[in-house]
Amino acid sequence: MDLDDIAARLGVPVEDVDRVHRLAGDGPSAPLPAKADAPAILDRLAVPPDDAAEIMAGWPDPDSPLWTTELRWLLDRSIALVRADFTGYEWLPPGPELPRDRGLAWRHLYVYAYLAMVDVVRAYHREHDIPDTVSWATLADLGRNLAIDRRMRGEGWPIMQSWLTLHSRGSVYELGRLQHQRGDGAIGLHIPDSGPLTPQAVDASLDEARAFFPRHFPDEQYTAFSCASWLLDPQLREYLPEDSNIVRFQRRFELEPYQETAGPDADIEVLRFGFRTLSTPLDELPRRTVLQRAIIDHLQAGRHWHWRHGRFPI
Repeated sequence: MDLDDIAARLGVPVEDVDRVHRLAGDGPSAPLPAKADAPAILDRLAVPPDDAAEIMAGWPDPDSPLWTTELRWLLDRSIALVRADFTGYEWLPPGPELPRDRGLAWRHLYVYAYLAMVDVVRAYHREHDIPDTVSWATLADLGRNLAIDRRMRGEGWPIMQSWLTLHSRGSVYELGRLQHQRGDGAIGLHIPDSGPLTPQAVDASLDEARAFFPRHFPDEQYTAFSCASWLLDPQLREYLPEDSNIVRFQRRFELEPYQETAGPDADIEVLRFGFRTLSTPLDELPRRTVLQRAIIDHLQAGRHWHWRHGRFPI
């Protein structure tokens, strides 16, 4: 099959297929776990039961009629693409956004790619003496993101599939309350949906990271923690009390000058993380928390949220 034919069969732009072909090159793929072992692995990855059932039902068995030639090609080359950038720390789309309503193979193709990388990245973790508890806690972000995507009725997945390649390339580690991303001189902080962002929980996570990276990656030198998020937008202080967890988190950072084009659309991201929906009208969103009311009132006033970058010394 040529790339034009693959793109036509997948229903995606040929440029997207060409990108996979270029980035994967002739690099090696990786096998999926044995199907008999998959339920236990999905459980370790915190995959919710509904998603686990779908993943097992759509498993890419050699004789599965769900898996056409073009889907098998994309799965193989998507895994190779991720492996080719192993330890890379930029967000990496593993392939084109697929029409996920066409069946289970289409819906979970990049989940299968993630599963194929589990043994690869865990071997890397072992080489660096990373504890199993950290390894599995990090990789279990798959289940968390699948649960969020199901809650968002499929609206969350396109960005999540790129985010999760960081985990399968050994670039992100969940240490307590925060996720820590290896980078160029700075450890990037991410805030998973896993409970209150209390100063005590943040302090404990930062302390763990201060010990973790010199121990397991002694050749890498980090001088700062960094974060890029709408959560650092100073406009939030117009609405939130000074002792709120978000404001106290903001105070840790020295912000870089605001650049309008530097980062995702913050208005979309606040809806994604504040309400887990991108399609519900503002006047139908819940107003249960101070943060939710702030988000809605700000947007209804015709104002915009900003994606801000900040850092502070380790």
